[in-house]
Amino acid sequence: MNLFSPIQLGSLNLPNRIVMAPMTRLRAVGSIPTTLMATYYTQRVSAGLIVTECTMVSPLSNGYINCPGIYSTEQIAGWEQVTKSVHDKGGRIFLQIWHCGRVAHPGLLDGEIPVAPSAIPGVGTLHTPTGKVNLETPRALEIDEIPQIVEQFRQAAENAKKAGFDGIELHGAFGYLIDQFIQDGSNQRTDKYGGSIENRARFLLEIVEAVSSVWDNGNIGIKLSPSNTFYGMEDSNPQATFSYIFKALNQYKLAYIHLMEPNEIDLKNRDVINPALPVFRPLYQGKIITNGGYNKEKGNDAINNAGADLVSFGKPYIANPDLPQRFAADAELNAPDVKTFYGRGDNNLEQGYTDYPVLVST
Repeated sequence: MNLFSPIQLGSLNLPNRIVMAPMTRLRAVGSIPTTLMATYYTQRVSAGLIVTECTMVSPLSNGYINCPGIYSTEQIAGWEQVTKSVHDKGGRIFLQIWHCGRVAHPGLLDGEIPVAPSAIPGVGTLHTPTGKVNLETPRALEIDEIPQIVEQFRQAAENAKKAGFDGIELHGAFGYLIDQFIQDGSNQRTDKYGGSIENRARFLLEIVEAVSSVWDNGNIGIKLSPSNTFYGMEDSNPQATFSYIFKALNQYKLAYIHLMEPNEIDLKNRDVINPALPVFRPLYQGKIITNGGYNKEKGNDAINNAGADLVSFGKPYIANPDLPQRFAADAELNAPDVKTFYGRGDNNLEQGYTDYPVLVST
């Protein structure tokens, strides 16, 4: 087996095991997906699976300017043009749904204070309409507010189906709200959503149950990052915490777990689980997508020797819309322009987004 081996993922037959990783690109002006975004994703349809950028489940789940949502009629219609374009070219696409939790700012939330499991601030900065700001102390969610957010995820899953997606990925990684509930550095609640590992996993599992009422479980994935240090995330025993979660997710027979390996920043910040795949692979009976600085050679090795079922690629997909073709031809890869990773305002959004060259057939 290798990156080009077909694979069954839930109800989908994928022609290869190359996944376009979800990447925040901030081109959704006014949080509504655009025709430019349809072009961007359609350029990358040769991926076995495309997973979209993080997408808000509600207005108060926003952490970034021009991040798309999936809670309004206009947003659903915007995403419909994306899925239709991708499907017309034979592609497959999941929507990643997301709540930022404490990784937000009143300047992005119409003055509302960000919410979190506990009133513990994250570490980092955000761009707001009035400039760059430090993360502020969030408001701890009242216990009766938590089911409302679970319902927002369920409604987002329903809206994703209306928009024509093939499935959804829950963003449970990188220090956002689901991750904030999971890890005890950000969750110091004393009710049924805090304390024990079982309690800290409750929010995630309730969301899985909720979206399973909309989608077949084989069309649901979840992204997890046991070694992540983004936004000051930490856990007193990450191996025990995430081992419990991997085992608990076996009962749902999901499409996949999207497992993030630590990056260079994580490794510099502190000792983390590295690599993560051999630690958690034995615990999970379903398919695992691995992500973490892979190239073609390392991706093939992860599939052949490390137990990965698929490999996702982030930065290589920014600059190489035809990444599978380049891998197949052993062609040189375009280098991404870091300055254009994120859209700024509503000008020149195609730059560094839809203007990278593809291989010319001879």
